[in-house]
Amino acid sequence: MQILLGLLVLVTGAHCLYSSNSDVINLTPSNFDSKVIDSEHIWIVEFYAPWCGHCQQFVSEYDKAATALKGIIKFGAVNADEHQSLGSRFNVRGFPTVKIFSKDKNKPEDFNGPRTAAGLIEAATTAVSQRAYAKIGSKKSGGSSGGSGHKQAKDSKDVVELTDENFDKLVLNSEDMWLVEFYAPWCGHCKNLAPIWASAATELKGKVKLGALDATVHTVKASQYKIVGYPTIKYFPLGKKGADSVQEYDGGRTSTDIVNWALDKLAENIPAPEVVQIVDEKSLRSACQDKPLCVVSVLPHILDCQSECRNQYLKVLRDLGKNYKKKMWGWVWSEAGAQPNIEEALEIGGFGYPALAAVNIKKMKYSLLKGSFSYDGINEFLRDLSYGRGGTAPLKGAQLPSIIEITPWDGKDAEPPQEEDIDLTDFVLDEKDEL
Repeated sequence: MQILLGLLVLVTGAHCLYSSNSDVINLTPSNFDSKVIDSEHIWIVEFYAPWCGHCQQFVSEYDKAATALKGIIKFGAVNADEHQSLGSRFNVRGFPTVKIFSKDKNKPEDFNGPRTAAGLIEAATTAVSQRAYAKIGSKKSGGSSGGSGHKQAKDSKDVVELTDENFDKLVLNSEDMWLVEFYAPWCGHCKNLAPIWASAATELKGKVKLGALDATVHTVKASQYKIVGYPTIKYFPLGKKGADSVQEYDGGRTSTDIVNWALDKLAENIPAPEVVQIVDEKSLRSACQDKPLCVVSVLPHILDCQSECRNQYLKVLRDLGKNYKKKMWGWVWSEAGAQPNIEEALEIGGFGYPALAAVNIKKMKYSLLKGSFSYDGINEFLRDLSYGRGGTAPLKGAQLPSIIEITPWDGKDAEPPQEEDIDLTDFVLDEKDEL
């Protein structure tokens, strides 16, 4: 009998995300009213499903908040997959759903803040202060953790609205990397994510595409990707996208988290940029036109720096391009004197060659390397630019300089010009011209 009871405890515990020594109290239909509804305490209650990936990721943050607020706010958790009556009673439609039981215990507020310990603590302290002010007959101004004033992510100009009809064409059949949010219009967490998603989409524009699909309307795609909770974010990698290539997004829920996660994935998958020789206008525009920054180098003339020397410089540029590839910059080079308009526009060449400048084509501004043309020297220059340090100057003419069409370098040494031998016997000198 003892063995049977032990097994029963283990089986029951397997359905709970929170252990018995956690500061999160496991709630069931048998104890919910006595502990939460009839209590004077403010409660924060998570409704979860054991199989829900977002719920599993949320455990550590929820645990931290419960411990930090012990004695101030009570934290509970309901396995709403097992106790569906409680989920239905409080209109739970996705996992995890967090509700704040404070004023009217039968009508709790939805928690729509970040799924972090800090977000939970902020919501909890707001609920405490609101109750305290209410007891003295005053109101505390400011925001609330509840509410649903956010617009959906699709309202952002940089978030692509996806449907069952356009999904394959825009996402699966493209070479681009995508992050797609599957949402429900009534979902509080989705409303909270909307401005964050929009901000991340703007910051990642030109690098990673962000989309949003209403999974309650476009059920074909929601079913295909087994969407069971909202919001769910899926990652679709660069290049061809097979069924096995789609992954669950497992990063944080702030704009910075989303951007950094996306850039890290991008860096894992994109090749290092090519360092392109400027041989015509097309080569310059294709390498730099839509890039946030273009690194322009002018290398010594081939007669002054033969193939071995030039390839050493190009290797430095390729290594740096690999190091900064997640920045999605363009990298180009020219031979000294081959593109005089570029040199004039960037004031390159006054200190000799090689020379380098970083150009922001959208703003028509540039910054000139004044240190050494070496890996460390250029790396320090570019790192400062990345952090917003370093001076800039307007590009002369406020437009891209005209490009001279030239023949690409063949990778070989150059033969120095041959001096023509003069046969003096070809000249007939008059007697008076003789020495």
